[in-house]
Amino acid sequence: MIDIVVVLRAEDAVLDFLSVLTDGEAALVLADHGRALAFPAGRSPAERLADIAHHVRPADDGSASPGPVALAELVREVAGDRDARVWTHSPADNRRSRGKVGRDTAIGCVGSEVRHAVGYSPFLQVVSDLDRSLDRELIGAKLDFVNRACEHLLTEPSAEYVVQTPRIPATERFFHTDADERERLFALLASLDDEAASIPDPWEFGSSPYEKDRLDATAAWVLGHRAETGESLVEVGACEGALTHRLVAAGRTVHATEPNPLFRARLAEAVRGTETVRVSAEDLAELAELSEHTELAEHTEEEGRPRAGAHLLIEMLYYGQDLALLDRLPTDHVFVALEPGAMDSHVRPWLAASATWREVESVRLVPPRVETVCAGRAYLIKRGSDGLLLRRTAG
Repeated sequence: MIDIVVVLRAEDAVLDFLSVLTDGEAALVLADHGRALAFPAGRSPAERLADIAHHVRPADDGSASPGPVALAELVREVAGDRDARVWTHSPADNRRSRGKVGRDTAIGCVGSEVRHAVGYSPFLQVVSDLDRSLDRELIGAKLDFVNRACEHLLTEPSAEYVVQTPRIPATERFFHTDADERERLFALLASLDDEAASIPDPWEFGSSPYEKDRLDATAAWVLGHRAETGESLVEVGACEGALTHRLVAAGRTVHATEPNPLFRARLAEAVRGTETVRVSAEDLAELAELSEHTELAEHTEEEGRPRAGAHLLIEMLYYGQDLALLDRLPTDHVFVALEPGAMDSHVRPWLAASATWREVESVRLVPPRVETVCAGRAYLIKRGSDGLLLRRTAG
């Protein structure tokens, strides 16, 4: 049996896998170099660390996983005819470059035992299966390596490459995943690109008690204003339709927009045959642009851009959208829901300066809650959700 550590960059091997590499026969695969280092059983820890130090490079935004096939081939070359135990990054590493290496390694080495390093996990607490506490001698060796080989990374401005105290653990923690858990962990830490949509329901809207309460409260809030807003709603960023279904079940007509093609395909399939739902691809900017050259009051069903009773911006204003776009939406009412901190820092200052919108109602939809994700593999704080109903000012 040989232990093979697969990392993006050389310093990762010492920061998270020192306990694996300093005892017995081992090897190190460097994904950014596309090469491997072999450590025979008799080679001392100091000699191993010196070999690794030679391969620490300056920060390089071009560092990336070469993919499952290439990583699997590197592992096979090192292992030869021996069984291999593979160690690699967490698929939920908040540095996507490392998360991809961890995911790709597990995909490529499907026939081997693969363990992932918890590492520094600022967004999730990951439940580990194996913890290895370093003695003072090994901790000293790790710190000496950082000071000598990684001095340039201690002040590196990029969060992908900077080495700070939380990234130098005294106890190295590891866990094993099955394919479904791995993909969910990877998607959970993604943004709104195809990585997030790589699996159905990546944020567990369909299984999370917190998300059920949030969606139920949001639907009840919107439905409670039916007399003011009428039946027609535009839901911006509807994802796979978790809120859409609740609104349609209550008799509302919903134009659900979703820019991501994978989410949109699942949404369209889920509402197929439902006459009161229309699905389209526009994001907030595109919805505003559709209205830019047309007076709001003149929108017609024939144009495909009816004046809506309300636009719903539910948990989607986290990505730097220009809130001035709201001025051009064909509606007199906008429902905004966000976690309280984002509402206070992003929406309320803009609203205080707006001559177009005024606050009608502010509500707490759900309070914060600590909740497990990925079938209990990790847990995190869901930060709660506040709702703000805006009405267009007269004139």
